Amino acid sequence: MKPSRSILLIYTAAWLRSFGIGLLGVVLGVFLYREGLSSSQIGFVIAAGLAGAAFATIFVTLRADHLGRRQTLFGLSLLTAAGAVPLILNFKFSALLPLAFVGMLNGMGTDRSASFALEQAILPGLVSSKRRTWSLSWYNVVLDSSGALGALAAGIPVLAQKLWGVDLIGSYRILFVGYALLNLLSGALYLALPSEVEIASTGLLGVQQSAVSTETKSVVIRLSGLFALDSLGGGLLTDALVSYWFFRRFGIAESRLGLLFFVVHLLNALSHLGAAFIARRIGLVKTMVFTHLPSSLFLMAVPFVPSTSWAVLFFLLRESLVEMDVPTRQSYVAAMVGPTERTFASGVTNLTRNLSWAVASSIAGVLMQFAFSAPLLIGGGLKVTYDLLLYRAFRHVVPPEEKSEQSVSS
Repeated sequence: MKPSRSILLIYTAAWLRSFGIGLLGVVLGVFLYREGLSSSQIGFVIAAGLAGAAFATIFVTLRADHLGRRQTLFGLSLLTAAGAVPLILNFKFSALLPLAFVGMLNGMGTDRSASFALEQAILPGLVSSKRRTWSLSWYNVVLDSSGALGALAAGIPVLAQKLWGVDLIGSYRILFVGYALLNLLSGALYLALPSEVEIASTGLLGVQQSAVSTETKSVVIRLSGLFALDSLGGGLLTDALVSYWFFRRFGIAESRLGLLFFVVHLLNALSHLGAAFIARRIGLVKTMVFTHLPSSLFLMAVPFVPSTSWAVLFFLLRESLVEMDVPTRQSYVAAMVGPTERTFASGVTNLTRNLSWAVASSIAGVLMQFAFSAPLLIGGGLKVTYDLLLYRAFRHVVPPEEKSEQSVSS
């Protein structure tokens, strides 16, 4: 099987998974609110799901290459599908919380799962270094375009209620059944992947952990600390909570929220291609910082605007830039480590992000009880700080291919 077919299978499986995540990001907070949960309880459910994703990422980091990447991805898909069970069967908060953890319920609206971390380790090994950023950019285009369609589908329950008088909560539960089926199908595609995606196929299995160099550990730890700061801000800004913020602040109904987040994810998807284009010209680190910084300033302006239209405009401006650092960050991490170190590097950097998201989202709902717009302001401020520190620490630390290009140009 050619690498291009392997990439196609990964892209397709990721597309199915991300559709469900885009759907969940819009409806989860509103659904739980309609079920009687408070803002703080909603935050705790989202946090539990992200904590579950963090635990799964630890497993991926330590065991995925030994147990098999295909089998690990399949198992993660089964657990993710099981995460829909407490939503379908109307479990109470006390039972919902641990099952959200086990099922890794993702209220972010953006795919940052353990599967996401493992796929980042696999894809760079299937392409050349020159194609790495573009391959990861297209991967993120797939994720965000699918997430956009998932967000659009979130408006189906309200539409069905208006057109045909269908019970709203019952419609939500049908959506959650669809969410489970998407993840089961995604798991089946992972089993179809060839052996070339495995570390074992290169003859390097068993040296992966011991072969992680001191230099790699140093770079990964420094990056992880910065990514944790960024994710503390991101955990305050999950799609589920932002959707809930628009719902409560401006009274935007689920159908319109679905359309809004469809546009959001569409802008995210297009921005990934722009990121690869810009990175080719100014480098990965500069692209990460110079696009991400203004996006946070746009976000922090949202609570102060006088109307729904202005709030939506600034939010969309933010979303047109905020994801440009994703493929460039993934490519940068992959470039700075060896092929057998990529699962370790991707796992650790994604783990710190997931843990930070879980911590931040658990307090986001509590913050909203005291100052409803606090998550937007604090989250944006943390992200600005991250951008400045990242640029200061890594502006002169460039990947090997950028060094080669600099040598040729000089």
